[in-house]
Amino acid sequence: MDTDKDTTPEAGAAKECKDDTESFTKVKSKKTQKRKREQDGVDMDTEEPVASKRPQFPPISGDKLKGPDEMRKIAVPAHRYTPLKENWLKIFTPIVENLQLQVRFNLKTRNVEIKTCKETQDIGSLTKAADFVRAFILGFQVEDALALIRLDELFLESFDVTDVKPLKGDHLSRAIGRIAGKGGKTKFTIENVTKTRIVLADTKVHILGSFQNIKMARTAICNLILGSPPSKVYGNIRVVASRTAERF
Repeated sequence: MDTDKDTTPEAGAAKECKDDTESFTKVKSKKTQKRKREQDGVDMDTEEPVASKRPQFPPISGDKLKGPDEMRKIAVPAHRYTPLKENWLKIFTPIVENLQLQVRFNLKTRNVEIKTCKETQDIGSLTKAADFVRAFILGFQVEDALALIRLDELFLESFDVTDVKPLKGDHLSRAIGRIAGKGGKTKFTIENVTKTRIVLADTKVHILGSFQNIKMARTAICNLILGSPPSKVYGNIRVVASRTAERF
């Protein structure tokens, strides 16, 4: 009798455990769900795409492609009025005849205004003309600035002497003197070796040339500002120039 009493509670506990396990729901792992999604995506991709008709638009006329007339304005400082007046015909001719643009000098705003017109064929010519006028106003000769119109791979770069080294007073004037040299000898040498054009205007330095040549001239001028003797700078420029000539 004792044995029967002992067995009955164990059987009841086992039944309760079974009921509990049946009441819990099994949770699916995220990996299996992700695999199913990937399989569904693969199935969707395997379906043949529906052939869609290409839209057909009528051709656009040349007048609409050009868009509205564009204008560039270049401010002229007071000390460049007289040179601009003397060389106006040399500036006016290539802009109007070669680039088919309209140009005028506004006396009220003191700006050179360049505008496109119906005869303008290339929109990029407006940027070339603006760079040409800007180069002349910065101090370059008209003949040198004309290269910006004729050639595509020419650029104009400007920086301040104090950007390289913060100099003041006599130290600043000596640095500018080292760049120019006696009678402009150092500046001419850098121009001839690097095939660039350099303008010194107070503490500003303007360089006109190709990208690689501007880089050579800029490093030479920066070395002069930092205090290197001109003879050392000449040697470094000639070495770099000979290397670039060998590459081409």
